[in-house]
Amino acid sequence: MEFLDVVLLSRIQFAMTVGFHFLFPPLTIGMAWIIVIMQTLYLRTNHDLYQKMSYFWIKLFAISFVVGVASGIVMEFQFGTNWSEYSRFVGDIFGAPLAAEGILAFFLESAFIGVLIWGKERVSKKFYWFSSLMVALGSTLSAFWIIVANSWMQTPAGFHINNGRAELTDFWAAVFNPSTVPRYLHTVDAALITGAFFIMGISAYYLFKKRHLDLAKKSLKIALIVALVASLMQGVLGHSHAVQVAHTQPEKLAAFEGIFETETEAPLLIFGIPDGEERTVHFAVGIPKLLSWIAFGDTSAEVKGLNDYPKEEWPPLGITFISFHLMVGLGVLFIGTTLLGAYLLRRGTIYQNPLYLKLLMFCIPLPFIANELGWIAAEVGRQPWIVYRLMKTVEGASFTVPAAQVLLSIIVFIAIYAVLFSVWIFLLKRKIAEGPTESVPSTKGVRM
Repeated sequence: MEFLDVVLLSRIQFAMTVGFHFLFPPLTIGMAWIIVIMQTLYLRTNHDLYQKMSYFWIKLFAISFVVGVASGIVMEFQFGTNWSEYSRFVGDIFGAPLAAEGILAFFLESAFIGVLIWGKERVSKKFYWFSSLMVALGSTLSAFWIIVANSWMQTPAGFHINNGRAELTDFWAAVFNPSTVPRYLHTVDAALITGAFFIMGISAYYLFKKRHLDLAKKSLKIALIVALVASLMQGVLGHSHAVQVAHTQPEKLAAFEGIFETETEAPLLIFGIPDGEERTVHFAVGIPKLLSWIAFGDTSAEVKGLNDYPKEEWPPLGITFISFHLMVGLGVLFIGTTLLGAYLLRRGTIYQNPLYLKLLMFCIPLPFIANELGWIAAEVGRQPWIVYRLMKTVEGASFTVPAAQVLLSIIVFIAIYAVLFSVWIFLLKRKIAEGPTESVPSTKGVRM
């Protein structure tokens, strides 16, 4: 099969596996923190409803966590099998955050999940609350180390090149490279939005069907407040991330916005169709000077255009531009949806408004899509580099692995992921149909 491109197939395989896995961590991180809020309310009020709520959402959390773990195992093996040149080049650096993720975060999260699922009748009320907090902290810390590893590929720091390999010279400079913090905060906030919209949508379903009304009302209220704050914060955090990209990866920003000529008073495009061949954006609709102001805090600031860079170093233009703009559009939708919800909540009509409840159900998959779009914009926008300005993606692949074997593994992964996704949906639907358990087992020493 000489007509198959092993690098292209390896890219497809990695994109597919990461894209599938990335459905789950944002959901579980967001849900974990909302469960902590419910457990905190239970700890403070001793109101049984909060315990019942958290126990129900823990079941859905656990299902998603297990599928997420199962889907993520394969990725780390791919570095060695399909990206051996990359692994050889960055192994001295890349291994540290991945090891930290496993030792410091994943084990913490996994151990206390066991308490949440099976330890309810065996531990005290405070220890059960503490376990929920450790799960949330563990999942959020796990995301930190993964973001560190990925951010180093975007903006490498704290290293030198020796014998053709990147070797670590400053651990903390590598960890807190220029893009780590803005990307981490942006991602965690997106996770809160994902978890909150998931809970809001299912709560809306119960309200629409007039089932489990007390649980649904409380859950919707808590999740709406989280979603509102997180959606508004995403505007600030997204801006911070854009400023970082403008300063450290200017050609990525140019691809996001379809900027070809370096210009001052650059507009922020709302819509357009980028054309790399003609080096223009057709049907462009933009807000004058806004991109210069957002990126540099000055409406007269200069924004670098793609024409300042060799075309072979441009990111794939169409997919970068479209994914970025769709992600931003969904972010605006989340702000509008949660503001409307806050207005209806204040008026006391949110639980009886069928149109708004339907809107929340419709919105359940949208944060997942926004997450995927954001990931595509970030990773495709980094191309052609696997490590920015140090190694191109085509140079990082394993050329000793036959293309046919990569193709076969893609087919196998598609089949496995289809089964995993089907099982996830089936189990979620079954648990949602069953609803919360009417008799929740007591925490040790606490009467229910």
